[in-house]
Amino acid sequence: MVVSTKSAAWRKPLALALQVAVHIGAALPLLWLFYAINAGRLGGDPVVELIHYLGLGTLRLLLLTLLISPLARWLGYGQLNRLRRPLGLWAFAWASLHFSAWMALDLGFDWSLIGSELVKRTYILLGFSAWLMLLALAITSLPALMRRMGKSWKKLHRLLYVVVLLACWHFWWSVKSGWIEPAIYLCVALLLLLWRREGVSRWLRSFKR
Repeated sequence: MVVSTKSAAWRKPLALALQVAVHIGAALPLLWLFYAINAGRLGGDPVVELIHYLGLGTLRLLLLTLLISPLARWLGYGQLNRLRRPLGLWAFAWASLHFSAWMALDLGFDWSLIGSELVKRTYILLGFSAWLMLLALAITSLPALMRRMGKSWKKLHRLLYVVVLLACWHFWWSVKSGWIEPAIYLCVALLLLLWRREGVSRWLRSFKR
């Protein structure tokens, strides 16, 4: 009993510290980006570099979100699952900045041109589809909606599997040269999905039922 109490004593502060670390870790690169823009440190084509930076940040946060559940089971530390929500919301925030930067800086909020690009360029349509799914996941992360949706909430939030694959596909098709970096991210995503194969299988079986 004493061991259990001591264990609980360090687990809760650690969980809180990890949540703080998630927020700091997700926010600091954005602060650096703000500095880099003002200091002219984004290279010869700052718009492309900015969009690419935000897109990569989104993908990394999505992969971290995908990692949490199997890592929590492997470590036997359920409190780690509390990191899924902040990581997912930060991934949505980064994805929204990535999408907004493309619309504002690359296309100047020309809505007819934006619509044309979505239709003509498959990789943009893939990225937009992933963003729409993330929007649905972010909205339904509100505690009141989570309670109201019940078991349907878990089924919906397993769309993260699809979002990650769409994001990797979007990245692969968006690069004009070089396939090694997108391939690395895709391999990491596939390994994480393999690690979560039981959850993925249950989710797929739920559609058959």
